[in-house]
Amino acid sequence: MKKNIDTRRDDLVVLGIESSCDDTSAAVLRGHTLLSNVIASQAVHTAYGGVVPELASRAHEQNIVPVVSEAVSRAGLTLKDIDAIAFTRGPGLLGSLLVGVNYTKGLALSLGIPMVEVNHLHAHVLAHFIQEEGEAHDEPDFPFLCLLVSGGNSQIILVKSPEEMQIIGQTIDDAAGEAFDKCAKVMGLGYPGGPIVNRLANEGDSKAFAFARPNVAGYDYSFSGLKTSFLYTLRDELEKNPNFVEERKADLCASLQATVIEILMKKLRLATKELGIKQVALAGGVSANTGLRAAFEDHARRYGWKIFIPKFAYTTDNAAMVAMTGYFSLKAGRTTAMDAVPFARVTM
Repeated sequence: MKKNIDTRRDDLVVLGIESSCDDTSAAVLRGHTLLSNVIASQAVHTAYGGVVPELASRAHEQNIVPVVSEAVSRAGLTLKDIDAIAFTRGPGLLGSLLVGVNYTKGLALSLGIPMVEVNHLHAHVLAHFIQEEGEAHDEPDFPFLCLLVSGGNSQIILVKSPEEMQIIGQTIDDAAGEAFDKCAKVMGLGYPGGPIVNRLANEGDSKAFAFARPNVAGYDYSFSGLKTSFLYTLRDELEKNPNFVEERKADLCASLQATVIEILMKKLRLATKELGIKQVALAGGVSANTGLRAAFEDHARRYGWKIFIPKFAYTTDNAAMVAMTGYFSLKAGRTTAMDAVPFARVTM
């Protein structure tokens, strides 16, 4: 039996489900207010230096039922109180996405409520609209620019509304997070490399080494040349001193991080100037980088930007941002049919 849902309500209760990669997450929102956000991470991938898709999908199968149950319980609700279920349809690992999509279908059908597909990248952008009880914060006004940086994406997005987003610049090869991870790997720092590079960078000299910076037209990015330059530096220095990496890893990380941040901010400065938009948001996994956050704060002072930096809890993959995006879609009258299938790659 279908539940009658009045999508004009501002207090719609949305359950969000995220399973695009290696984190199983469920969250409950009432309107813009977060009631719960539960994440089960998968430590098994650390030994392999990266996410193993087959292991990820198996772990999602084990985690999704208890994670959803815990999220609803922490929200102080029951499943009967849920008005709709938002789920990540893509992009991501197909095996992982399938677990979330199929679980959502079964649960939505059993409860007689609509399900709403969510673009994972949209969700990162709209995480800035999540409000926590007792901690109200400003939300961006439309239009605004968002720098979305992660292991797989480096994009400048013109956000015209919750439903209309335009990628105006993106990487033509590697993403910023991928550059961090791969450079960390060749130094033997472990996985994921980004947080390790960030920690060591705080102890090093950001001007110790000079790495190549790309000259790409428009607002697009390129990080392959930087990565190659970094590898050549290691090769040349290791020939002279076998202990070079161990002795200079903090300086290497600081110089690498500073170069990546300058590449990112240079194009973002250009976009804000040419488009005349001074509301600028940061999103994605690399938005947890303390150096990048500091650069945003510096640019806010120097250029008069009004910036929006996510809480650390919303930088990684999480269902709160999925529920928030689903809420906007539901308010716009968009729901998803039961024959929906996940996509590994989707555009904005």
